[in-house]
Amino acid sequence: MAEMRLNKIIADAGITSRRGADELIMDGRVTVDGHQVRELGAKFDPEKVKVEVDGETITRSLSKTYLVLHKPRGVLSTMFDPEGRPSLADFIDLRTERLFHVGRLDKDSEGLILLTNDGDLTFRATHPSFGLEKTYIIEFDGKLPTGVDKVLLKGIELEDGMGRVLSFKHLSPQWIEVTIHEGRYHIIRRLMEAVGVDVLRLIRTKFGPISLGETLEGRWRDLNSNELISLQNALDIKL
Repeated sequence: MAEMRLNKIIADAGITSRRGADELIMDGRVTVDGHQVRELGAKFDPEKVKVEVDGETITRSLSKTYLVLHKPRGVLSTMFDPEGRPSLADFIDLRTERLFHVGRLDKDSEGLILLTNDGDLTFRATHPSFGLEKTYIIEFDGKLPTGVDKVLLKGIELEDGMGRVLSFKHLSPQWIEVTIHEGRYHIIRRLMEAVGVDVLRLIRTKFGPISLGETLEGRWRDLNSNELISLQNALDIKL
């Protein structure tokens, strides 16, 4: 097999993007046949060398996997929890490839989360510069404060900067829908708290062009070809 750049070998294993792999290499966390490699342009035949990241041997994934999982409430957004708490891996069948979650949902939130072994797509989908929009539906307690939509659309100063929603819909007496483009820690919950909305349930229904659709809680499905193309286009990934 022809030699390829070390960062591509790492990205093909689903560890991270090529840019992220460059950072791993510069940090001295990558070895090839037991020797630390810090040269970004270094090339190797992946069939003839043993590549390790943080002491763990990696395996290139020649095929790419893209899944939509409907994360239930109470599940951590991680593929493994050392304390044995429910994690994403509990809801997908065992596969040979190593899958990673794209973005996070906090433990008490529900809904759409992407799983893939495509490091470049993961990096782009979670990078603020691409600004993928995320849509959530929210069940709240009590009465919706007057003018809350205008306040959220205009923006609210939080402890880590301004936050706002891109769209706001009042779906029913106890449900609203909001869309945001950022992924700061607990951003939706913090915005709701700031305007006096008591959140009972928070469910992500869209991630960029991908919709949760009819995927049942705790179940997963493969992205279809049209969904994958739409996501790659949104992330400016050359097909």
